Amino acid sequence: MINKKGAIELSMTTIVVLVIAMAMLILGLVLVKTIFTGAKYNVDQLNKNVEAEINKLFSDTTEKIAVYLPNKQAEVSKGKTFGVAFGVKNTEQLSVTNSQFKVEVITDAGGIERGCTITPAQANNFVSLIEGGTSFQIIPGDVHYGAVHFRIPDTSPLCQISYTIKITKDNQIYTTDFFNIQITG
Repeated sequence: MINKKGAIELSMTTIVVLVIAMAMLILGLVLVKTIFTGAKYNVDQLNKNVEAEINKLFSDTTEKIAVYLPNKQAEVSKGKTFGVAFGVKNTEQLSVTNSQFKVEVITDAGGIERGCTITPAQANNFVSLIEGGTSFQIIPGDVHYGAVHFRIPDTSPLCQISYTIKITKDNQIYTTDFFNIQITG
């Protein structure tokens, strides 16, 4: 005689385990969605706050660029990534078309601390991303927001580099500003 009761119990146990596993999977997915939704909200709020602070830096109508850094100085540890927020304002009052703007972040030999063994080419390679694009259009009187991301290699010496952020409008220099990156250990 074959024991059919044992086969039914095995099937019922399998079904119960599958139901519990599916419930845990669904609860896990809901938890992950909730966490990411909250994180996205926090990032959006942070971006809005940075944009508001950049707008405060445009104290009068003649300002064309604002770099959001205290004292235009940032300390970045070796092996880390860091972002510098900026805003560009189109100060034209009357314009029929949007002007084409471009952003470039560079340093030269004069921008590298004396005694530092980093070359300008190496320092320029630290720029990993310009968020908001390197080319953009701005409606007259409006502001474009962006961020420059730096990735400092673990092998970098400890020194200070001065970067120039150059904005061109229709292939003519529109404005420039600078900020310093202090590489720390």
